Amino acid sequence: MPLSRRAFLETAASALALPAVWHCGRAFTEPGIGDPRLSARPGLPTVSPTIGLTELGLGSARDGWLWVPTGYVADTPAPLVLVLHGAGQSADLWTSYRTRADTRGFVLLAPDSRGGTWDVLSSGFGPDVAFLDDALAFTFARCRIDPGRIALAGFSDGASYALSLGVSNGDLFTHLIAYSPGFLRPTEPLVGKPPVFVSHGTADPILAYGNTRNDIVPRLRDEGYTVTFESFDGGHTVPAEISEQALDWFAS
Repeated sequence: MPLSRRAFLETAASALALPAVWHCGRAFTEPGIGDPRLSARPGLPTVSPTIGLTELGLGSARDGWLWVPTGYVADTPAPLVLVLHGAGQSADLWTSYRTRADTRGFVLLAPDSRGGTWDVLSSGFGPDVAFLDDALAFTFARCRIDPGRIALAGFSDGASYALSLGVSNGDLFTHLIAYSPGFLRPTEPLVGKPPVFVSHGTADPILAYGNTRNDIVPRLRDEGYTVTFESFDGGHTVPAEISEQALDWFAS
């Protein structure tokens, strides 16, 4: 899952603009960056889903899509994986996950951020939280989802957002997956302690591997989260074997 040149530059600029989030003595949460809470919850669907691809139709220029796997059975609750793209990217970053969804039997939700990246990097939690809530409500209205198997995953800025948002929504997300995150910016309230899978390439030229290994992962563990950390030889990407490992971890 390599970056295009444009996305590479936009992600690099985003990373350079970030303050150092972790340092000795800093509290786990940060005040005053909006409301991270999501309200949508799984229940009994009221709309028959389309097997395969459905455009969300919730945004204009930036929207997203829902993928319902070929083996979906309406009366059997299915796992859900919500995936968040990196800076300068879109939901189409995750097209390879459609085959994985079919093979593994999970529903896949891939929304676009409202801007070039996720809201907490600029103005704090707000527009993207509202859009994700709408996208989740759209999904829950169509698919019967197992409330015990809902993962929030992301790559790059999307990984940072998945961690920052996920720790405030542990009553919804049962697992958090962060591929090559750049920061962790949680705010109150913290809800639940979902297990976390983190991966990062040791030669990442955009978001430093050392920041994940030395700051993000230890701080999560210190706060009581169970973290699985996998490093790999490579850059700012998600190797296929890491995707498979993360999804195996989620399924187990």
